[in-house]
Order: sequence, then structure tokens, then C-alpha cells
Amino acid sequence: MDKNTDCPYPGCFFCVMKEGNPSKRRASILKFFRELPSQDDNGQVLPISGLWNTAMAHPNDPEFIELGIFECMAALIWKGLKNRRWLSHDQNIYIPYYAAHIIGSYTMNMEEFAERAVRAGVIPPLIELLRGRLTWVEQRVALRALGHLATYASTFPTVASLTEILELSIQLAMSSLEIVYSHFYQDIDRRLSYHCDLLTRGMGGVEMESRKAEEWASQLQCWALQLINCFAFKPEFLPAICKPEFLVKLPGMWGGLVNENSPAGIGLLRTICHHKIGRGAVASCPGIVEALCNIARSSDDWQYMAIDCLLWLLQDPNTSHKVVDEAVPALVDLSEITALGDHKKLGDSIVNVLEECIQSQATGPNSLNSRTKEHIEDLLSSRQRLKWEKNMPKEDLHIKQAASLVVKLEGNSLFSSGDIAGAASKYSEALHLCPMRSKRERAVLYSNRAQCYLLLQQPLAAISDATRALGLHTPLNRHAKSLWRRAQAYDMLGLAKESLLDAILFINECSQSNDPDLSLRPNKVPDYAERLVKKQMRAAWLFREAATKHGGVRGEGDSHAIYGQESDDSEWETASESDIADDGRDEMDEDDENENEWKNKDERKEKALKKDIKRGKNLPLLEDEP
Repeated sequence: MDKNTDCPYPGCFFCVMKEGNPSKRRASILKFFRELPSQDDNGQVLPISGLWNTAMAHPNDPEFIELGIFECMAALIWKGLKNRRWLSHDQNIYIPYYAAHIIGSYTMNMEEFAERAVRAGVIPPLIELLRGRLTWVEQRVALRALGHLATYASTFPTVASLTEILELSIQLAMSSLEIVYSHFYQDIDRRLSYHCDLLTRGMGGVEMESRKAEEWASQLQCWALQLINCFAFKPEFLPAICKPEFLVKLPGMWGGLVNENSPAGIGLLRTICHHKIGRGAVASCPGIVEALCNIARSSDDWQYMAIDCLLWLLQDPNTSHKVVDEAVPALVDLSEITALGDHKKLGDSIVNVLEECIQSQATGPNSLNSRTKEHIEDLLSSRQRLKWEKNMPKEDLHIKQAASLVVKLEGNSLFSSGDIAGAASKYSEALHLCPMRSKRERAVLYSNRAQCYLLLQQPLAAISDATRALGLHTPLNRHAKSLWRRAQAYDMLGLAKESLLDAILFINECSQSNDPDLSLRPNKVPDYAERLVKKQMRAAWLFREAATKHGGVRGEGDSHAIYGQESDDSEWETASESDIADDGRDEMDEDDENENEWKNKDERKEKALKKDIKRGKNLPLLEDEP
């Protein structure tokens, strides 16, 4: 060690790290790790924060592992739990958080390090943090560390031997958002200063604290789900996981926009559906299959997970009859997808599974209802039609395509004149004529018909057609107008998250579009899309349920200050809603309006519809060219 150092602390960690002699350096580090938990000097948080930085930057470096860092971190957590006087002294309140984070960083990649951590006794103090002995901030990093330890075959049995870990993780997955909201987000004046410092690294004000709290709350939930997921691979733990009150909440645990890279609830559902015990529980839980269908139709990175769940449920003879009526329409809409990520020939897989369904459930007590059977038969007929067309002369295909174009133009004309039902009928006729291999043209027809269904107040049909158009489009799920139409249809059904994701993707497509209609604008993002995104961000806000339960948010300058409270939604109306509200009808007293509302409802819809079509400012135009 440099004898000329000005450092006043004997054995200072930072001075130790500057030691030029490797053997002396290792001996000094070993001594530092052994002695640190028993010391009560001021400034202990400084070397711990330095180790935290090192662990994040070099998580695969074995030096500190070999010299006892896990034993040191475990002892420091225990000290913080048992000695509250020490914990409240100086800046020691930060140390348990950093210690648990360091354990998690060094165990996230290397199974050998995880084994050393388990032998060092890190699990018991981490469980104490998981129980909430300190605060939600320490629970978050304890979940992270235990989740990494549970991912390895050699260390999972030790984690799993403590069944309380699974129970606590399930409780946290369900309550984490409310915990963070009520303990931190809701009351600015009661926020713990060390929480604020950890969230923002001392570089932000109230608004940044609130944003980071939302992100950390999402991580707390997603890390709980990741830990539960490790248990879900083992059938013996599925009965504890597959409780209806937990399963029904999983589709709604989506990570939010702040944590979009986590598969969250749908990832856990996919693991659960791997096993017959899990499939039985999922199929029997009301609402889950419907939610899976919505996720399967979505255009996000986890779409394939929901599709896998639906296919596995249909292939299981014990669950197929319970889910078939809900699952089939969604899967038929997705059958045009050729590939999705690593899933090659996905459409063929869907067709094969549905064909097996119609064969296995043709008769008997679990036979298909007529509507479901019709969906599958139409799909199989279209596949047969594709085979026939491969053997047709090119001239005949050109004739069919030309005839389809003529009928489509007739539909466009009817649409422009206000005959929306007639237009939809013409697009259906054009689809019947259009060759199956003309994917681009068929995508346009489906999208145009989706617009008709949207205006006819048939959101389910609009979602179906928009999804088919997105599946046919190249690149997949990138057809801007279909994204927008589906976003509006989801909005009609009150599905805020689904509407938000489609609206955001629509805006992304607009910003990258070479469409002349968009490129001429100074801002390519349409105002009506921005309004819908704002509306849905409010409705799908991560803390919305907690805010509603706890009476809203207090504090000025908070972008979510009205969330959880009833407020005027007029600012967030969609484009078509704003036109409907401005249809020129006379103002009347509330009693008169209630009395006459049913008489004028159809008339108002018709007037607003014609006004929308005439203005053309809020609805993307129909596509005349394929």
C-alpha cells in the first residue's frame, strides 16, 4: 500500500484496491470483507456503493466471489435487520439494499457464483427482506437475487425447499403496485429520502421520483413473476400457483410501457400451460381465455406466447371443449401468419390444430357448436381454395383479381356515399373473388371492411378483420391503417391496454411512413392518434387500480394527479367521438334529453357518421390501390 496516502481510514477499501502487489491486494480485500460487518465506523456506505458499481459493471469477475463478498453481504443484511440503531446511523440505511443488489448482480449469469452464494448463506437474510422486514425497495432487490438463484438447476432445490418464498412471491405479484403506490407514490411529503435518492440517484425532482417509482413497481411485480415462473416448471408447485384469484390477474400483469421487455403475466401463463395441471386450471378460470385471445391478436413481442397457450389448450382433450368456442375465432384470424419470430409456419400449425379439433369433436357431448364449426370449415375451405388456385391458369387468376378490383371500387363508392353496410358487403364479395395468394390486396380488403364494421358499431368484427389484415401484411403487424382501426375498436370495448399498444404502433408507422398524405404534414403524427394515446395511457396507467382504491393522487405537478378519480373525459375523446359530440343538435335540459335520447340515438349516429365520411379528417381514407 502507498505509505504516502492521505486517506485517514486505515484499511480503506479504495486504498486497498490501489495496491500494486497482487498477493497483498487479495489479502487486504479478504480482510476487508471479513471485518466490515463488525465495524461501526462512519462512511461504510461508500465502499458498499463502490462494490455495487463493480458488481453491475463486471458481474462475471470471480475475484470478489473467491474472497468472501457473499458472506460479507449476507452479514451486512443481517446486521441491518437486527441492529436498527446501526441502520439509522449515518447512511447505513442504504446498505441492505446495496448488499442484496450486489448478490443479485453476481448471481445473474454464473451458476458457479450462485452455488457459492447459497453456501455463503445468502438465502435466509434475503427471505427476511422478502417478508417486508424493511421496505418495498429492499423487497425488490431480494426478489431479483432470489429469482437469479432459482434459475439454476443446482441452486433451485435450496430455494424451493423454503415454500414461503413461493407464497410471498405470489402475494407480492398481486399487491406490489398497491404497495408502491400507497407507501411512496401517493403522498409526496411522506416519501423516505433514501428511497428518493435510490430512485433518482440524487439527480431528479418529484416528477422523476414518480416516474421511477412506476418503473420500480413494475419491476417488483415482474421479478416476482419471474421467481414464480421458476417454480411453475415443476408440476408439484402448480397447485399452489394455480389459484383462481391469482390466475385471473395474470393477463393484466403486463409490465406497462415502462417495463415492456418483460413477458410478465403472459410469460408465466405460458409456463403454466405447459403442464396438464396448469391447462386444467387455466381452462376453468373465467376470463383468462378471452384475455389470451386479446393478447394473441396483439402486435407486441409476446403475441406468440398467447398463441402457444391457446394451441396447447386446444390440443389437450381435457381442456379443448372448455376453450374451443372462445379460442377458435382468434386463431382463425391469425391463421394467415406465416412466421412469427422463431415460430416458422405458424399459420399451418394453427390450421392443423383446428382441423384436429373438428375431427375429434365432430360428435358426442363435447361437439362443436355450429358457429365454431363454421369458422373452422371456412378456414379449411380457404386453404383448399389456395391449393386449387395453384393449378389454375394465370389468365384465370388475373381475371379473378380484376373482378375483385372492380367490386372493391364499387364498395369504395358506396362507402363515400354513406352506404356503409353496402360497402362492407361489396368488400366481402371482393374477398371471395380475390386470389388467396394476393396477400397485399386481401389485406387492403380486410382493412377496408374493418373500417365499415367500425362505423357500424361492430367492434368485434372490426378487430377480426384488422387482425387478418395485419397478419397478411408484409412486414407483419405493420399495416398502419389496420392498427388504427383496431385501436379504435378496442377503445369501443373498453380495452385500454390493447388500444394503447395499437395506437402507439400506428404512430410509429406514421412517423416512418412514406405515404404522401403523411409526408406533406409538418408533424406526421395525427392529432386524433395523440388524443387516443393520452386517453388510453390514463386508462391503462399502472397505478390506476391502486389510485382508485386509495382515493386518487395528491400533489401538484404530478402528471397522474387525476388518475383514480372521476373526471371529465371530454379532453380525451377519440376523433369520431368528438365529431359525434359536435353534430349540431339543440341543447336541452337533462330531463328532456333523457326522455328523448332513445328516439334520437339512431338519427344522431347517422348524422355523425355522414359527417365523419364527408370531412375525412379523422378517419384514415380507404385504400383504393392495393
